[in-house]
Amino acid sequence: MDKKALLRKIPSVEEILVQDEIKKLITLYPRGLVLNIIRSFLESLREEILNSTDSELNKIEVKLSSLIKSLSAYISVEALPSLKRVINATGVILHTNLGRAPLSEKAKKQVLEVMDGYSNLELDLKTGKRGSRYFHIAGLLREITGAEDGFVVNNNAAAVFLALSTFAKGKEVIVSRSELIEIGGSFRLPEIMKLSGAKLVEVGTTNKTYLEDYELAINEETALILKVHPSNFRIVGFTTEATLLELVDLGRKFHLPVMYDAGSGALVDFASRGFPGEPTIQQAVKMGAQIITFSGDKLLGGTQAGLIVGKKEALEKMKKNHLTRALRVDKLTLAALEATLRHYLEEDVWDNIPVLKMLSTDLKEIKKRAKNLASKIKKVIGAKGEVSLMESFSQSGGGALPNVKIPTWVVTLKINKLPPLKISELLRQANPPIIIRIEEDKAVFDLRTLLSGEERAILRAISHLVV
Repeated sequence: MDKKALLRKIPSVEEILVQDEIKKLITLYPRGLVLNIIRSFLESLREEILNSTDSELNKIEVKLSSLIKSLSAYISVEALPSLKRVINATGVILHTNLGRAPLSEKAKKQVLEVMDGYSNLELDLKTGKRGSRYFHIAGLLREITGAEDGFVVNNNAAAVFLALSTFAKGKEVIVSRSELIEIGGSFRLPEIMKLSGAKLVEVGTTNKTYLEDYELAINEETALILKVHPSNFRIVGFTTEATLLELVDLGRKFHLPVMYDAGSGALVDFASRGFPGEPTIQQAVKMGAQIITFSGDKLLGGTQAGLIVGKKEALEKMKKNHLTRALRVDKLTLAALEATLRHYLEEDVWDNIPVLKMLSTDLKEIKKRAKNLASKIKKVIGAKGEVSLMESFSQSGGGALPNVKIPTWVVTLKINKLPPLKISELLRQANPPIIIRIEEDKAVFDLRTLLSGEERAILRAISHLVV
């Protein structure tokens, strides 16, 4: 059959709309949305026909009944929201592609409370006058970190950008060459610095930077000394770096502010849980840095945000920068962040903030859950595949705790005549989507990143794979 004949066989939109399966879908989803999906589907079919070779044309099905079946499945997927909850079985706790930190129960409830109507976002309930949206978290940041003041913008890159723009526009900023980091999505500190109007002055070498390197670089054009915590990598071996405390002392000597980009934003002692020592924000505050910036959705365990703490005088200047309005956060971010920060004052954070709980969950508990899941999967697949229990390693992810392998237990799955990549693809298309990893030619489910009750959805999805 030639292309013109195939194109003539494609049913019209009107023919499709009167089919029972499509009429049922219109009762479930908005008619306009279904109509747009149908048109898009038919247009794709026309393009496929026009771009096909003669041998490929024989494989294209344009029979109405077959098209309706394919279209019904297509509509059921396309009509759902694009942004949706997924199950993280990868073992990467702060998975950037999966939204990083899941929120605590308290944070989720606070977001729902605030979004269900109006809120006192910028209203002082005591005076009845206009207030500051930063009031809701400033006191918490002061109490938790010991800083004189605190506020928040929409992410840590924005916090760094705002600080540089406020204090060093047209002036020089001294940074160690070993700290010129690149964060996710190829965003580099030197580029952010250039956009802020600050002039980068590199000192030291890749592996060694001494205090005197900073001092020799100081001149009348110097506006700021910047230290960056390399959250997503480590330089080991023959290395030297100037400490934050040394840089603060140097800043006092030359009357220069010192800024510390702390990256992942640890507010608890990770060494107490067996992890390599991660510098905390409280330590940076005690050392006297004027400006400290860090992320809200990494080790802190909250929503995406760039938190800024430090000396009140420095932060007041940043708040007056017109960029602050462009970079400000909304009421939902503030609600989630406030609730998350309260955990650090009111409860055991290791049990109530999901990221910290995942990082510190006892290996015996994970093995117990993995053994239980493996047993149930075996019952589901029967003789159609293989299931096993295996020791492995999880990762922190999100550019935090680099090179740290976290012991875990995983369930591995092989299904007859279904390659691991195909299993992964089909699980991504499940509802809810399930994201796994592949090791040794097997589908792998890491129990460390599974939230309570998510095993049921995994079993349901696997049962559909072996039908």
